[in-house]
Amino acid sequence: MEPQTLFDKIWQSHVVKEEPGCPAVLYVDLHLIHEVTSPQAFSDLRRRGLRVRRPDRTFATMDHSVQTNPTGAAREDAAATQQLRALSENCGKAGISLFEPGSEHHGIVHVIGPELGLTRPGATIVCGDSHTSTHGAFGALAFGIGTSEVAHVLATQCLLQRKPRTMDVRFTGKLRPWVSAKDMCLALTAKIGTGGATGHVIEYRGEAVDQLSVESRMTLCNMSIEAGARAGMVAPDEKCVDWLKGRPYSPRGLAWTDARKRWLALRSDRGANFDSHVRIDGSDIDAMITWGTTPAMAVAVGKPTPRPDDFATESERAAAAKALAYMGLKPGEPLTGRRISTVFIGSCTNGRIEDLRAAASLLRGRSVAPHVRMLVVPGSQQVLRQAEAEGLDGVFKAAGAQWRKPGCSMCIAMNGDQIAEGEYAVSTSNRNFEGRQGKGGRTFLASPLTATAAAITGRLTHPRELMQEVPCVLNA
Repeated sequence: MEPQTLFDKIWQSHVVKEEPGCPAVLYVDLHLIHEVTSPQAFSDLRRRGLRVRRPDRTFATMDHSVQTNPTGAAREDAAATQQLRALSENCGKAGISLFEPGSEHHGIVHVIGPELGLTRPGATIVCGDSHTSTHGAFGALAFGIGTSEVAHVLATQCLLQRKPRTMDVRFTGKLRPWVSAKDMCLALTAKIGTGGATGHVIEYRGEAVDQLSVESRMTLCNMSIEAGARAGMVAPDEKCVDWLKGRPYSPRGLAWTDARKRWLALRSDRGANFDSHVRIDGSDIDAMITWGTTPAMAVAVGKPTPRPDDFATESERAAAAKALAYMGLKPGEPLTGRRISTVFIGSCTNGRIEDLRAAASLLRGRSVAPHVRMLVVPGSQQVLRQAEAEGLDGVFKAAGAQWRKPGCSMCIAMNGDQIAEGEYAVSTSNRNFEGRQGKGGRTFLASPLTATAAAITGRLTHPRELMQEVPCVLNA
């Protein structure tokens, strides 16, 4: 038999039917839904007289529109209220499990899926959200779908899909102490561009990936979509499988023994053919930060912004000039020292316990700069409980940061958590598009360490400057 990639194995085992020249009918193991992209899908089912085929394979959470302010004081939003009400009613009628705010398992959809053990190696996972690729960190084929496709999966538990191509992204070497998976993501996207992986499923490999924690691998896969990829994947290993053991929905007893054996055997064969290859020396990656309005517009912290003339094509030069103008930056201007006013730690990219520990390691014994507002938003109730059990919330509060309730928060600014026009923010989320975090707001994407360094100094700062005084929490 011809050697196969990890993707090929999962794809072939889930194809229900495939005819030449046509999309394949792909079976879906797990369907995750939230309040923003599901109301229209349920309305479509009602209009057509259809029911949810497998409510036991569908799980819902409220995350995008929920308020995170712990005091309860928040902007009233009629649209958000209607979205939340519709999800509750739709799940109740269909018999779908729903994790509501305040409940034990509530959180951001791409945080709770893995921590509940719903995410499993070898599975196909879809959600009406582009960052579904997060779940690929467990060797799953996970990707975002549109609202009409959400309705199709609800009704059939299948999806029409054309087979993507494959890309082997290999990070070699050892990362420096202040470099995280977020920096790897930004370095990759800066190298290949926002369309560099279009039409591909990425498999991340190499020594630097092997060294990453499971949570860091989730960050890596999460941002695959920012390079245009359909999905991102990491083959399951002992670290991954052990992380899933004992989760609420993970297999138990003999079923666990069988699953563990099957999962650990799930990897690309030696000699498997990939359609394209990218190689990056992890030891060359530095702390990264964006300067423009896409994740690909990123440089190492300390490097100046590029000049439009540095780019090869007229369209690239025009895009760079437009982005610099929007961000209020000059070509060739140093980014370090730029004054900022808001820092956001959270999102499905960097709202897990590992991310909060990293931020707290720099904040402990220090204070947020007087002019800076810092929001720390755990990705789930479980992350919140664990952080509070470890005393991290006390570190954040003592430093002057706001300790919030779980939700997407400022990542998408649908819930009142946003920045003002012209304001500069450093964010650990995944996108820095124009207006993403508030109309006219300007976002620098960075890792939790780099974002926290900026919160402390009040300006863009290399985290290495502050890490010299505290124990390192990364890549030990």
